[in-house]
Amino acid sequence: MGFKSFLIKPFARHISKKITRTKKNAVADQNRIFDLIVSKAKTTKFGSDHSFSQIRNYDDFKKNVPVRDYEELKPYIDRVVKGESDVLWPGRPSYYAKTSGTTSGVKYIPITKDSLPNHFGTARDATFNFTYITDDYSFMDGKLIFLSGSPKMDDTNGVATGRLSGIANLLVPSWLKFNQKPSFKTNCIEEWEEKVEKIVEETLHEDMRLISGIPPWVQMYFERLIEVSGKSTVAEIFPNFNLFIFGGVNFEPYRNKIERLIGKKVQTLETYPASEGFIAFQSDPDDQSLLLNTNSGIFFEFIPADEFFNNDPIRYKIDQVQTGISYALIINSNAGLWGYSIGDTVEFTSLDPYKIRVTGRIKHYISAFGEHVIGKEVDESILKVCANSNAKITEFTVAPQVNPKTGLPYHEWMVEFDETPSNLDTFSAELDEAMRKQNIYYDDLIKGKILRPLVLTPLKKGAFIQYMREEGKLGGQNKVPRLSNDRKIADRLVRI
Repeated sequence: MGFKSFLIKPFARHISKKITRTKKNAVADQNRIFDLIVSKAKTTKFGSDHSFSQIRNYDDFKKNVPVRDYEELKPYIDRVVKGESDVLWPGRPSYYAKTSGTTSGVKYIPITKDSLPNHFGTARDATFNFTYITDDYSFMDGKLIFLSGSPKMDDTNGVATGRLSGIANLLVPSWLKFNQKPSFKTNCIEEWEEKVEKIVEETLHEDMRLISGIPPWVQMYFERLIEVSGKSTVAEIFPNFNLFIFGGVNFEPYRNKIERLIGKKVQTLETYPASEGFIAFQSDPDDQSLLLNTNSGIFFEFIPADEFFNNDPIRYKIDQVQTGISYALIINSNAGLWGYSIGDTVEFTSLDPYKIRVTGRIKHYISAFGEHVIGKEVDESILKVCANSNAKITEFTVAPQVNPKTGLPYHEWMVEFDETPSNLDTFSAELDEAMRKQNIYYDDLIKGKILRPLVLTPLKKGAFIQYMREEGKLGGQNKVPRLSNDRKIADRLVRI
């Protein structure tokens, strides 16, 4: 064990014990956080507008604070961005996490002094808890890399503004920076393909032991490493690489490809960070479910996904949820986000402790015919069919074809294969059957001759990368939606 590993071990033990206590006190912690954040925000503009001083319990809160997405909260956020104090949270933010919006263009998510520990303390705690449980601290004795956005910040009326991953890079503690790759100069490169080349150049001959990032962009890094080095696997290049930390997308569609690129078994740690807050993390190496971050400045609410678009949907707090139900995730936080829908759906896998898995995006679904297909269903269907065949996928997305030139409407699956199945017709039929078992409404539409079975459209190699390049979203935290309720993405991919 190296010197840094030796020093970190008692700290990691302390963190792991703290997380064990948090598991037992989730409901009490959530109630305490609710009281604390409502009380602290009473004198803000938002608190005044929503009668926070009269809120005595959760039922009062639900009456006073509606559920909103970014566009609906934007009038308050605009005031914050223009420089007003005490709007959503006391004072002004420490940072804005800048991310892509929908109808509002760029989104500015406030990160306050109070919410900073949620983002960056949780990332540290998740990692050290994991290393304590596995009793493997060896990554501390080599180099590590966080594939991230640029840490170069813009100034927005006196507040530093940039990608969340770039902000995280700025806040890496000094004792860890010596181990970190790539260099600050390389990290500031905005063009992803140019950045990957420099990262490969800087890391190729280093003792890389921990690698972290969003799976599709880590995959690109691994592929380029192998190409440049002439080696067969990442393990040959980095023999001491032993911990892969990922988040941002469902890892399962990428797992087989990334494991083959690595070429050996390594520990994997899944996290669930978002610009709006660090939601959950894997606390047990033997359980892929994610522990909800119940003691870190966020009060969570949950709306059954099939009720989300109702005028007055049911809202639950943590002690009212059940396993096996897909919920839209709502947060209230010490960053000043209130009744805020981050757009994700989650399902509880355990209530003791409270563990979740992400099932999709509330706005990323297909319901052109009332079927309401969600991300979990398409992911599980294609993984099952691939497991039963020789096929391996690079990426995919699904969209409805409502007005085909001939025949009944259908769902079109746009798939970029790493290894194409030997029989595409069989693969398509099995995929359609898997989807019918996943979604009874889809099955009814097929049986009722409203839809015909899905149509599989194989895409050329690199199609998704080309699409992201054309969108100006190659690299960083960006990813292609698995599902769309329209043809915007699908029609662009067909033309590539």
